[in-house]
Amino acid sequence: MEASRGPPRVRNKAAAAIQISAEQLLREAVDRQDEKLKAPTQRFADLEELHEWQGRKRKEFEDYVRRNRINMNNWMRYAQWELEQKEFRRARSIFERALDVDSTSVPLWIRYVEAEMKTRNINHARNLLDRAVTILPRIDKLWYKYVYMEETLGNIEGARSVFERWMQWEPEEAAWSAYIKMEKRHSEFEKARAIFERFTVVHPEPKNWIKWAKFEEENGSSDLVRDVFGTAVETLGDDFMDEKLFMAYAKFEAKLKELERARAIYKFALDRMPRSQAATLHKAFVQFEKQFGDRDGIEDVILSKRRVHYEEQIKENPKNYDAWIDFARLEESSGNPDRVHDIYERAIAQMPPTQEKRHWRRYIYIWLFYAVYEETVSRDIERTRQIYQECIKMLPHRRFTFAKLWLMAAHFEIRQGQLTTARKYLGQSIGMAPKDKLFKGYVELEMKLFEFGRCRQLYTKYLEWNPANSQAWIKFADLERGLDDLDRARAIFEMAVDEPQLDMPELVWKAYIDFEEEEGEFDRTRQLYERLLLKTDHVKVWISWAQFEIGVPDPGDEDVDSNSDSERPVSDRAKARARTIFSRAHKTMKDKDLNEERVALLNAWKSFESTHGSTADVESIDRQMPRKVKKRRRLDDDQFEEYLEYVFPADDESAANLAKFMANAYKWKAAQNGGS
Repeated sequence: MEASRGPPRVRNKAAAAIQISAEQLLREAVDRQDEKLKAPTQRFADLEELHEWQGRKRKEFEDYVRRNRINMNNWMRYAQWELEQKEFRRARSIFERALDVDSTSVPLWIRYVEAEMKTRNINHARNLLDRAVTILPRIDKLWYKYVYMEETLGNIEGARSVFERWMQWEPEEAAWSAYIKMEKRHSEFEKARAIFERFTVVHPEPKNWIKWAKFEEENGSSDLVRDVFGTAVETLGDDFMDEKLFMAYAKFEAKLKELERARAIYKFALDRMPRSQAATLHKAFVQFEKQFGDRDGIEDVILSKRRVHYEEQIKENPKNYDAWIDFARLEESSGNPDRVHDIYERAIAQMPPTQEKRHWRRYIYIWLFYAVYEETVSRDIERTRQIYQECIKMLPHRRFTFAKLWLMAAHFEIRQGQLTTARKYLGQSIGMAPKDKLFKGYVELEMKLFEFGRCRQLYTKYLEWNPANSQAWIKFADLERGLDDLDRARAIFEMAVDEPQLDMPELVWKAYIDFEEEEGEFDRTRQLYERLLLKTDHVKVWISWAQFEIGVPDPGDEDVDSNSDSERPVSDRAKARARTIFSRAHKTMKDKDLNEERVALLNAWKSFESTHGSTADVESIDRQMPRKVKKRRRLDDDQFEEYLEYVFPADDESAANLAKFMANAYKWKAAQNGGS
């Protein structure tokens, strides 16, 4: 069989010589239509036959409307047939009967009105529309039909009267726009302006104000446009602001080359609108500044955006003190003192809700930054003093206080030359709410003024208030030592080490020991080490004592410069004293079974011997160094854990000797039993 061939290919794709149009095709289709397929035409021989046919048709229509009275299509087909028969009175009767059934059918009213209009019964149509809008005043289609008919007939006053009746029902925006367009078509601009005024009262949306402004721009003056926008801003208020309204206003001013007006409009809107609702407005402002402004203007736009951001944060949480501080810093960078004062005053008015210090920590910084700004930037000394005074009065000092506030107030008064006032502040703070920082700050102040007698008094009060503060004792002793009163310093140290409730006694002992060592009182230093070891057997104390003995010169070396200790060779006596300390320490650690401390001591001892001893001394220490042994122990839940333990060679030898002795004892006892 031959393979089936595909569709024939069109070889010539050029246009045909004779083109056939769509009109020609339709004409040929009509001409060639079969006569049998045409709709039959009914012919009447006389008038009586026509009336008989009409009677039958009416009976059919009556049967239809009687069987389904609420179907308005049957009524409208019935009325339309009567109109085709030129029976207008009958058609009206049918429409009226249908309205009696359903007077709210809008298509029925429209069909009735159009029938009267086609037959040029204008008064009938007008009456029908009047009835329709009276019955259905909320159907805009009927009102549109009414005003369209009146305007088409040239009855402008009639159309205006219909619109006025319609506007009393406060319809949708499209109805007002249609009324305004009609007045514009007939150049009644004053009437259109009055309609806009009523329109924006009923529908005060921003887009409607913009429509009014565009109307005034096309048909009025620039002053009228400004009046419209100004009225819109006042009417909408802060709660219903819209960025489109301000953008349209600013663009209008920019079109008139009123750049300062446009810039003021943008700033006014950005300062009052929430950031979430002004994103497009801000972009438009940036574009405006890029086109017409300078660098300062663009920076001002950025500041405006950040202002809106901070205002939103503050509105959401008025107690967000970090936001207040950032907002104030922003205004400080802008260089507007009035704005800065306003922000600080608003911020300090937001007092914390409770008398708990944690709620006041950030709030108090607002006062401090405010005072610093007034002193350094505004140069208003009296206002700065007033800020400090008001802040001090406000704080509940019996519950808590802030040392930073008192110290900053005192330093401010010193900068103004009011030393007595500064001391009064600090004395008042110590009397009302003593704190470590207050005492330290007051002492530092008197030290800079070289009032050492006052410093002694302050340290005395400080230690009476808090005798457990080790640093205070040390500083007090350093003060007396700096004044070259060693007996006082030594007495202070003695009182300190005898204090039973020191927070860090090791610091006091170390300072006391260093003091005696630096003053060359080596015997006193050794006595201090002995007294300290009665209180604690810490390995660091032993190591420190041994290192001290290394640095103590022999009695014949007093003439050597003390600054050359690192270069002076260590004497054999010093080495012997150090080895004695190490030996005592090792024996104490061994007796008390302090293995960890014993290892640390041996390492320090080995380091000493490596530097100052011989090879034999180092090997002697190495023989005493322990080895780590892994062991197991049972826990409370019957499980085992592994741990490391130090095993010292001396302990191993003692255990071996004991085991050997016990073995010999067992042998001896066995021999005695066998001999008996």
